[in-house]
Amino acid sequence: MRGPHNILRLIRTGATLERTGAMGLVMDAFEAPPLVRGTMRFLAWPFQWLGYKGDPDAPPAPRALTALGPAYIKFGQILSTRPDLVGEDLAQQLRVLQDKLPPFSIELAKRSIEQELGQPVEALFDDFSPPVAAASIAQVHKARLREDGTAVAVKVLRPGIERAFRRDIDAFYFAARTIEMLAPGARRLRPTEVIAHFEGVVMGELDLRLEASSASEFAANTGEDAGFQLPAVQWDLSSRRVMTMAWADGLPLGDNAALDAAGHDRSVLGERVLQLFLSHALRDGYFHADMHQGNLKVAANGDIIAYDFGIMGHIDEYTRRVYAEILYGFIRRDYRRVAEVHFEAGYVPADRDVDAFARALRAVGEPIFGMDASKISMGSLLSYLFEVTERFGMETRTELILLQRTMVVVEGVARSLYPQINIWQVAKPVVEDYVKSTIGPRAMLRDLGRTAAVLSRYGPRLPKLVEDALIRQATPATPPAPSRWPRNGFWALLGGVAGAAAMFALMNYS
Repeated sequence: MRGPHNILRLIRTGATLERTGAMGLVMDAFEAPPLVRGTMRFLAWPFQWLGYKGDPDAPPAPRALTALGPAYIKFGQILSTRPDLVGEDLAQQLRVLQDKLPPFSIELAKRSIEQELGQPVEALFDDFSPPVAAASIAQVHKARLREDGTAVAVKVLRPGIERAFRRDIDAFYFAARTIEMLAPGARRLRPTEVIAHFEGVVMGELDLRLEASSASEFAANTGEDAGFQLPAVQWDLSSRRVMTMAWADGLPLGDNAALDAAGHDRSVLGERVLQLFLSHALRDGYFHADMHQGNLKVAANGDIIAYDFGIMGHIDEYTRRVYAEILYGFIRRDYRRVAEVHFEAGYVPADRDVDAFARALRAVGEPIFGMDASKISMGSLLSYLFEVTERFGMETRTELILLQRTMVVVEGVARSLYPQINIWQVAKPVVEDYVKSTIGPRAMLRDLGRTAAVLSRYGPRLPKLVEDALIRQATPATPPAPSRWPRNGFWALLGGVAGAAAMFALMNYS
């Protein structure tokens, strides 16, 4: 599936952007240089007849991404949270991709529910509504349980969604491998591994049983978090393609006018969503990795309600400590320590100059402090960070992709609520608390206790393990046997030629 036929898919992507009028908007949003802008338009224009038309009533960017398919819609959802990168107008257009996509018919949804749960919808639910939200992968219906009248949300996967995602992912693989072949300098970014990571995340999102499990674990971790709510899963009414949860009443987090009318303080909400994400990532190592406005509501009491747990992130304890030390170093403006952490974690090759790296990090961090956050160009900041990583040979850390991407999304959500928010000031108390609890004398004693517990479990086996290791080290390595391939290959080739000649002679003789 990942062959050259995907060239057509990539050509069609550019053609669709050109045909729908989205190409110019994208170039403007990312402030593409004239050469890039001209090249893209020149390559796409002759093929625009191959592009999808999309919905002519939709704005150009959502029209193009919706026509291209679910993977492109996911990309648009991320950009919708970053008005500082793509501009307020384009971000507002893309926001409809979060939960206002065209739904599929209620008849198809009912048929899927009956196939999955083994009973007709009428036997399970009362007041089963038309779709109340439709996203790239599934849509949601509001209903009431027949047995007790409890309001619930019933999530149903789109028909054929698995095949649609597979088609897009195949094209992405082809593009990644083409980039690696034509641009060797980009290999350090590991584009193929990035796509493989994305594929794993998406395939997990297409099994709603895994989403229900994620919701349950997330609820167990965050039950004591003030100002945060999660709807409960109805396990007996959930399966691979259907998931039922308690209904969450609240205002959409992306509707600033409604939040203002209800008297909510958007600056407080912006700070809370950012601090909640950092707490979940650092404290638990398990976080909601799709925290755009379409998956967040605000309850009447001001609590933030999260739902849609198809994409969850997990980072181990060591990586959390590294991440916290890097953030803490930036907050304290201790760029030397930030550089040292990168080297200690192996993020930067050991042969590079730590002082030079620290100076480069200072150039990234210093503009953030003492400046109105609304005046910081995140586009310029990300561009400079890319230059720094390229210069110092940093490779893409696949285990941090989801964390980094979610941080970008959450910052965008917070900034859409309160444009003057400063992420470093808001993050400081959360990061400081984590550092104090995990990096210090008490944390060292706790780690030693855990190490002792592990050693005690393996105690009876330790002498044998040590003895085996010493024997292996003392025993000289046996040189590998010389390969017999050239001689054997010669005789095999000769035999093949002789066999073919004999077969040819017999055919002619007969």
